Amino acid sequence: MRLSRFRPAALAALVLALVLALVPALAEARAGGGTSSGSRGSRTYSAPQATPTAPYSAAPVQRSLTQPEAPRYAAPGYTPGYRSGSPFMSGLLGGLIGAGIGGLLFGHGLFGGIHGIFGFLGFLIQVYLLYLVGRWLFRRFLGQGFAFAAPGAASRGAGMASGGMGGGTGGGRAAAPPVAITPQDYQQFERALIDIQGAWSAHDLTALQRLTTPEMVSYFAEQLAEQESRGVRNLVRDVRLERGDLSEAWAEGGREYATVAMQFSMTDVTLDRAGRVADGSATERVMVTELWTFLRAPGGRWLLSAIQQAR
Repeated sequence: MRLSRFRPAALAALVLALVLALVPALAEARAGGGTSSGSRGSRTYSAPQATPTAPYSAAPVQRSLTQPEAPRYAAPGYTPGYRSGSPFMSGLLGGLIGAGIGGLLFGHGLFGGIHGIFGFLGFLIQVYLLYLVGRWLFRRFLGQGFAFAAPGAASRGAGMASGGMGGGTGGGRAAAPPVAITPQDYQQFERALIDIQGAWSAHDLTALQRLTTPEMVSYFAEQLAEQESRGVRNLVRDVRLERGDLSEAWAEGGREYATVAMQFSMTDVTLDRAGRVADGSATERVMVTELWTFLRAPGGRWLLSAIQQAR
């Protein structure tokens, strides 16, 4: 009797847990999954310049095949893909490990290298204390006033028009020649937005291969496979570009890049295998702002290489 009394409550808790587990996967189910991923060349881990459409720029890239480099300065919101350590501490740890291995190789045991690792450790600790004091003195008396600042991401007044993208050539940064973006390019960006969402809804990887880079195709394929595994299907329909403008356009490595901020509306609904609504609505429109980066060979066709969520 006592067990049967708690079965309904346990069943309700289990259902609630399953629903909560599905919510993160179903929400933001459009192409890209509402995440920030892809590559922007050497600017992958730099914040795009702010625009009137995305005045607070974009969220940092969370997933990319481009390996991060050690930055000379940290831009606002920049999150490196690795955790850098102190060179001194790395050298200290390496010395301790080397001493121990040396003791093993020469028959003195792990703690017998270099006339006893503990005596050597005491010497290194003294050196490290001197290093800390020296670093504090340097910062206290010589380090003031020496700080690197990220380049300003000022909003640029590109000509705006409802339902289309504003003009502009894109303010290139140092050592990267700017690329002129024409009205025809803006039309390609808008067309790509609609076609990519359509191919996503149709689970058409062949079409996505024509419209995006191999890296983005791999992310899309992974997300679509997850939908299949969960027994759901996301449908994005009636996509309309409401507003858009250029963040930056530049050339590097024999390729041209353009990052554009796009605010678009659509219906975004996820259905289960029986055709029932699992998330979203087939009738209510939602508004989304994202920054899409495209790349091409000079004179070639633009391909989507990254999607970032506006802050």
